[in-house]
Amino acid sequence: MNDILTKVFNKHKIWIDIVISFGCNRETAEDITQEMYIRLSRKLNEGLDINFGDDDYNYYYVFKILKSMFLDLKRKESKINVINIDDCYKEKLQQDVDYDVKYELIKQELDKMYWYDRKVYEILDNGDSVAALSRKTHIPYHSLYNTYRKVIERLKKLL
Repeated sequence: MNDILTKVFNKHKIWIDIVISFGCNRETAEDITQEMYIRLSRKLNEGLDINFGDDDYNYYYVFKILKSMFLDLKRKESKINVINIDDCYKEKLQQDVDYDVKYELIKQELDKMYWYDRKVYEILDNGDSVAALSRKTHIPYHSLYNTYRKVIERLKKLL
């Protein structure tokens, strides 16, 4: 097993160049390659055999590990939104919102609403799900959902 890792490591620069060809910078390619060694070591300890005789091993298997690790990284990156902190600070300075006033507006609007709409909103806003409330009250799910959505839209207009 250790012999196979040594053979794979002897092609270290080639593996980095392959990952760079996927579209990574050098630093990320080196990280992915190092992770590949760890993953390959674990697989070899579990009994994986990638030998092709005495002096050769399955290059394609190593390539597939690198490719799958690159794709996993891209999937994770697509789910992460990077926000510049300076932009957030500027935006906060531009928005001097008095939240106490907004809260009072929402309370006044809730007081004006029909009691049923207000009660459905309060129950669902406290953490109950629409499905649970529907089961408890025997009110159709879609009726409760539409009522809650209508109240939310009405309150959003205030903000």
